[in-house]
Amino acid sequence: MCGVLGMVAFEPVNQLLYDGLQVLQHRGQDAAGIVTAEGEMLHMHKDTGMVRDVFRTRDMRNLVGNAGIAHVRYPTAGNAASSAEAQPFYVNSPFGIVLAHNGNLTNTEELNANLCRRYLRHINTGSDSEVLLNVLASELQHVIGSHSKLEVADVFDAVAALNRQVRGAYGVVSLISGYGMLAFRDPHGIRPLVLGKHTDEVGRTAYIVSSESIVFPNLGYELVRDIAPGEAVFIGFNGEFHSRQCAEASRLLPCLFEYVYFARPDSVMNGVSVYQARLDMGVTLAEKVKRSLPVGEIDVVMPIPDTSRPSALQLAMHLGKPYREGLIKNRYIGRTFIMPGQATRKKSVRQKLNPIDSEVAGKSVLLVDDSIVRGTTSREIVEMVRAAGARKVYFASAAPEVRYPNVYGIDMHTRNELIASGRNIEQIAIEISADGVVFQDLGDLENVVRALNPAIEGFDSSCFNGCYVTGDIDEGYLKHLERKKDSNTVPAGQMEHSIRVDSLRE
Repeated sequence: MCGVLGMVAFEPVNQLLYDGLQVLQHRGQDAAGIVTAEGEMLHMHKDTGMVRDVFRTRDMRNLVGNAGIAHVRYPTAGNAASSAEAQPFYVNSPFGIVLAHNGNLTNTEELNANLCRRYLRHINTGSDSEVLLNVLASELQHVIGSHSKLEVADVFDAVAALNRQVRGAYGVVSLISGYGMLAFRDPHGIRPLVLGKHTDEVGRTAYIVSSESIVFPNLGYELVRDIAPGEAVFIGFNGEFHSRQCAEASRLLPCLFEYVYFARPDSVMNGVSVYQARLDMGVTLAEKVKRSLPVGEIDVVMPIPDTSRPSALQLAMHLGKPYREGLIKNRYIGRTFIMPGQATRKKSVRQKLNPIDSEVAGKSVLLVDDSIVRGTTSREIVEMVRAAGARKVYFASAAPEVRYPNVYGIDMHTRNELIASGRNIEQIAIEISADGVVFQDLGDLENVVRALNPAIEGFDSSCFNGCYVTGDIDEGYLKHLERKKDSNTVPAGQMEHSIRVDSLRE
């Protein structure tokens, strides 16, 4: 669950891309990278770490140009951080292409084998994003044939060919040296991708593409619309805008977990205000709490900051209970769910949150969180609140039970990682040391989001119901993922260089 960003402007974009990545930092804390285009030259800097740590003044000075793409990486396999898999990725033929990808492919091994056999292309990392880049490059090479000039129609034909081969989730931004920026979204619209623009004082229009709309106002751009499932847009370096539907069949089936946890509340995604969706989740969750817990015993409702605040606020209001901020967050600790490794997550919980004893002592507390995935964080928090003197601790989740692996870009690769896998509600409560646990009903959650945009046909709710919208996931695939997990580790090391690309245009 990474963050991608791309811009074509009429001014240097290095600082804009940096500022945009800062806004997208919540989508990935493992690595960051920026590539800018200056004529036929592509300038790249990427490394492991937070955005503020990856880029220094000297790096920013080298990122010259009026167009660029950027990426923050989320460790989808829970492996050690590696700059070899930091994005964007680069390939030198045809033309010179860089690509940044949010999502996960489900037929990576098949694609990789085809690239090696048919196109004699070598993949140097374990990243499916490098595979995706090489599929795009191969299809571009195929559509232009022996010609040296690339037309916009060729770009869209290449994306259409890619869509016929690739399965999984992908929101992509890419630069083709000497030509422009390409962005496209998977035919199911699983991963988000939004388009924005800015018109300057002389009437020139600059364009921006991002994983989330919240980037736009921070950079002085306005939201235009979501890029549609299966759609590709191409913006030439001269500012000309083109778009085309490149999928034979497309449906809007966005990831439901974006609304629960990943997206910032001030984003608008697939026409839905994330904040409003989380408020409405609190209303339906309150009704479930009334049916499932002894509401009369609850003295106070407390959110587990930050994501659950809107839901907890509405839940407290509908239960008629006091809402209190009883857990204080250290804002200099990252999001524990997306930290690689259980030991790292467990250690960070105690550093991240601290209870206010006076708000907890002697009370029956209902804690509200956005979700319970592995249970590590939930157990630590329940024990922390008990140690602060709580009489009873109940736990409510704004999301349903996470019982199945996610194969589209969220780090839930194996069932044995998930606390709800193979356990009922009572057993989950025991595992996290709570006096009672309530989960949102999946139907209620889907209805809440769809009510805000009826054009949404359905959702990728696979981590809740085990139904995978791409139709290619079976038990054998899931077992293969479990065997493969944690098998690829690449030593870390900084990567920084400028790439000279010879023009192939006439």
